[in-house]
Order: sequence, then structure tokens, then C-alpha cells
Amino acid sequence: MLALIIPIAVTVSLILPDRGERVVDISWSFLLEMVYILPAVLILMGLFAVWVSKDVVVRYLGAGSGIKGLLLSMVLGALPTGPLYVAFPMGAMLIRKGARIANVMAFLSAWACIKIPQELMELQFLGWRFAVTRLLLTAFAIGAMCLFAEFIYKRLSQKEILD
Repeated sequence: MLALIIPIAVTVSLILPDRGERVVDISWSFLLEMVYILPAVLILMGLFAVWVSKDVVVRYLGAGSGIKGLLLSMVLGALPTGPLYVAFPMGAMLIRKGARIANVMAFLSAWACIKIPQELMELQFLGWRFAVTRLLLTAFAIGAMCLFAEFIYKRLSQKEILD
């Protein structure tokens, strides 16, 4: 990633000197954020791989988990705070341990759209009606999107198997 950022920053600095410094500053802050967060993510993934058995993931988030698994995935995705790129390795780990595709998508979508601090801010500044309405609509949209995407995924997988 650093190999990609440096040439882009140099090119922007040469073409647009007034914006080059800003590009370097933003790139540097993003790189530092990654350096601080990535080790913690790797440690958490290692702990998850060791402490949470495949049986537990399959039982609560696997193919037979139904709507409870979808809701649990949304709750688990809404709990942590942090950038979305942290959630993707965790989603991959869930898939490797046998989680249903819709549940992994719900986890990732909730991580991106539903955050407890965000909900509290909405509640405080926009009122309870707005906060509850947005939360319910978001949860419904996530559920529908995840189930539809899983349906398409299964159809494509079966088609590839048959071909």
C-alpha cells in the first residue's frame, strides 16, 4: 500500500503543488492509523481463531441460525467502533469458521451503518423518533439486502457447480 501511496503523492505534488502537501499529510495520517490499529486487529483475530470454536460459530451464525443469527450479527457489528477495514478480516474469519453469508454481510453492514455512539448522538440531536425510525429502517434494509445477496450467491454457486 505504501508503494502505491508514495508515487501518487509525488505525482500530485508535481502536477498540483498546492495540493501535494495535503495529499502527503492525509496519506501519512492514514498510514499511522493503520499502523496503530492493524496489530490490535491481528491480535483480536488470533484470539477469535483460538477461543471461539467452529461449532459455536456454526450454531449461532451458521446456515441454521435463521433470523436470530441475522439479528445477532447486526448486534455484534454495531458494538465495536473503528474503521470498516478492520471488520473485513473478521468477516473472512467468520466465513472460514462456517458463518452464513447473510450473517457475515449483516455484521459488516451493521459495522458500517449502526454504531452505538452514532445512535446516541442521533437520539440527542435529532430526537427519538428520528433515531428509532432510522435504526429500524436501516436494520430492515440490512436484513433484506443480506438475504437477497445470499440468495444470489447461492444461485451463482449452484450454477458454477452445474457448469
